[in-house]
Amino acid sequence: MTIRFLTNFKARALLLLGSIIICILPGVFSSGVVTLKSIQIFKTHELFNAKPTVYFNCEGENRTIFPDVKETHVVYTFKGEESWQPLTELPDKKCKRCGLYEMDILKSADVFDEWEFCSSDFLDPDGNYVHFKDKEFNATFLCPQCVHLDNMFSMLTMIADSDHASGSHHGADTGKGMHVILVVLISAIVSTLSILGAVAAYRYWQWKKRQQDQARFLKLFEDGDDIEEELGLGPVL
Repeated sequence: MTIRFLTNFKARALLLLGSIIICILPGVFSSGVVTLKSIQIFKTHELFNAKPTVYFNCEGENRTIFPDVKETHVVYTFKGEESWQPLTELPDKKCKRCGLYEMDILKSADVFDEWEFCSSDFLDPDGNYVHFKDKEFNATFLCPQCVHLDNMFSMLTMIADSDHASGSHHGADTGKGMHVILVVLISAIVSTLSILGAVAAYRYWQWKKRQQDQARFLKLFEDGDDIEEELGLGPVL
């Protein structure tokens, strides 16, 4: 009786923790910022071995040119801090039609591949998603905010159910099950805090960058006024 009570208690506690995390943090995961982590192209569509201009584009958005991607069969890696990053922002429950293209001056762009890009594609715990197109390219995208908490909740539910079933038939394994639950709880908390830290750091970087751009913009006007005053080019009444 005591063993069964402990098993039920552990299962309910695990599910309760997952529910609390999902309820407290819904807004943070409403969308995710996507960056390019690495890419390798296997062919180009240019004639006479001209250097290609490869770019990423989602429907209705501005295209993002990859200035360094020029050679085939070369793995290009990025930090996510490049001036042309990020690529796009994916909503939580809606996909975007995106693709990889090669610019063509004489006709419409050549298509490496087009696909439905969804936040649910990022199933890796680190937020990585690999998109491969045979004989065209292989790219790894990064979106830590896209790692769904509801996926984590489903995983916790499966673990809790499994622990409940094993506890009903194998009371001697209660201590071992408790250890597994504790490890899962700690891992879930650490992962959540890491993702929150990454989101906060990125948003702070965006805010800081906007502040710096505005400061440079205002300084250009101030410098322009000083030059006009020195040259006597002020307004004439």
